[in-house]
Amino acid sequence: MLIPTEPIWIDQDTELADLCARWRQQAAIAIDTEFMRSSTFYPIAGLIQVGDGKGCYLIDPLAISDFAPLCELLLDEAVTKVLHSCSEDLEVFRRLLGIVPSPLFDTQIAAAFAGYGFSIGYAGLVKAVLDTEVPKEETRSDWVQRPLSTAQLKYAALDVAHMLIVYGKLLQELKSSQRLQWVKDDCAELVIAARAAEDFNEAYQKVGFAWKLRPQELAVLKALSIWRETEARVRDIPRNRLIKEPALWEMARKQPQDMAALQRIPDIPHRTLQHDGETLLQLIRQTLHLPSEAWPARLDPPLAQREGPLLKRLKNHVREQAEQLNLPPEVLVRKKEYEAIVRSGMKGGTYTLPTRLLGWRHGVIGESLLRLAQEPVVPTSEPSLEEPSHESDQ
Repeated sequence: MLIPTEPIWIDQDTELADLCARWRQQAAIAIDTEFMRSSTFYPIAGLIQVGDGKGCYLIDPLAISDFAPLCELLLDEAVTKVLHSCSEDLEVFRRLLGIVPSPLFDTQIAAAFAGYGFSIGYAGLVKAVLDTEVPKEETRSDWVQRPLSTAQLKYAALDVAHMLIVYGKLLQELKSSQRLQWVKDDCAELVIAARAAEDFNEAYQKVGFAWKLRPQELAVLKALSIWRETEARVRDIPRNRLIKEPALWEMARKQPQDMAALQRIPDIPHRTLQHDGETLLQLIRQTLHLPSEAWPARLDPPLAQREGPLLKRLKNHVREQAEQLNLPPEVLVRKKEYEAIVRSGMKGGTYTLPTRLLGWRHGVIGESLLRLAQEPVVPTSEPSLEEPSHESDQ
């Protein structure tokens, strides 16, 4: 089958409206985005690609002024939007258009269920399914510059040229294995997560070593973390350019009361000290006046070594089941979900499953994990399994 790969540039509202009307008559379209995010919190959309099996259309978001037809298309429940590893693309659409496309079909998720491996890249998937090479030389291009180079245009077009063919083959394989609904459910969860309102109240819990802090120190860390999340968005700068997590942790622990003490905290950018130093000090002072009942509870420390045998037992069971199903273990259970199961039984003795394991995974793996967790294990007495390091973030 001859797949059209020539890029078709779209920079007029009328052109886009006509195409969107045509695309809404199809069962599925392929979509991708190109964006820049080197010095901003939010992605800057540089290009939106659409493949419809007849052509590769490159929509210029810098030139289009009326996105209403595109929004209607992306929200049309009769048209499946096919993307690959779509989490960042969903951010682009939410930022640019204020919507999250639905329904969507993520070919990376589908590929894992179809036996192509966990987290396979788009080029690797096209090669595996179609034995076709997709060049990736322009991955780190400047997509906001105009005009785009011929190489950029070709690269962008190829990102959607083969996607519908891959989608069709994945559909056949998933229907044959009776796993299509699993993929649809997981893709629907992506949409729900992308549409969820942002809540910064628990951001402090993601700071490395936050579990070492006492409740009053956690209250300070919580206030500082909310400030960082809010200001990074307001100023549209990466979190770490504003202030890094280790600095937040040190401020929560040492609780500086004046600028001299604040300046002794490592890793606070000079610009932040200059522009936000007094604000940070005021946040700390205000938080220290909170009544103790307003302090967060201490966070759980890393699992103790005595929980290791149960953790290992659960992982081994998932690995065995995954092999039988020809699935990557990560598709069934995530790392944090093992820990959540173990922690659920540490106090009351009754184990429970994380929400993600209550859907189709409940019958496939969840029930057996619960039975396994209830079986007695021989504990050890070592202090802890691991201590998390400060995680790098945007």
